[in-house]
Amino acid sequence: MEERVLISLLLDFYGPLLTDKQRLSLQLHHEDDMSLGEIADELGVSRQAVYDNLQRARHLLHDYESKLQLVAQYEAREHILDELKKVLPQEVLSQPRVQELLTQMEG
Repeated sequence: MEERVLISLLLDFYGPLLTDKQRLSLQLHHEDDMSLGEIADELGVSRQAVYDNLQRARHLLHDYESKLQLVAQYEAREHILDELKKVLPQEVLSQPRVQELLTQMEG
């Protein structure tokens, strides 16, 4: 998986565990595609502070994932749902209750 996509997923799952500055720095850098200099200007800190903050935040996100495996479990569920949609007959998939359950599992 591409690092940018992985960081976005990690932020979705573990973002609340980061400090506000760490979370904002990652969002600005990975989701808004801002440079370190732009983020530094936005937050009123040095480029080095932004770099350090990003490194620390990435490390924390990867550490949380290595322990909790929430993203891995999410991806496994998505894979299983995709497989179910491929193998179940259309008449089963079109049933309202099946659609409701699939929607619930997709989150």
